[in-house]
Amino acid sequence: MSTSDDTPAAEPTAEIPGETPVQRALRLKKAAIDARPKPPRGGKFQREQAARVATGKSKPWMSR
Repeated sequence: MSTSDDTPAAEPTAEIPGETPVQRALRLKKAAIDARPKPPRGGKFQREQAARVATGKSKPWMSR
């Protein structure tokens, strides 16, 4: 089931024929970003984050 398209994802430093240096740098950057740990989604954590932002604090120009 493995195809040649799967190779760059498995090995980010592999050379891809016809790839420019800019494309390679962007691919490596995206791979590095995807490898970072992600914050938890939903549940208690998200409610705590939302509770920290007081109503109207994101738009100070709307205050009276």
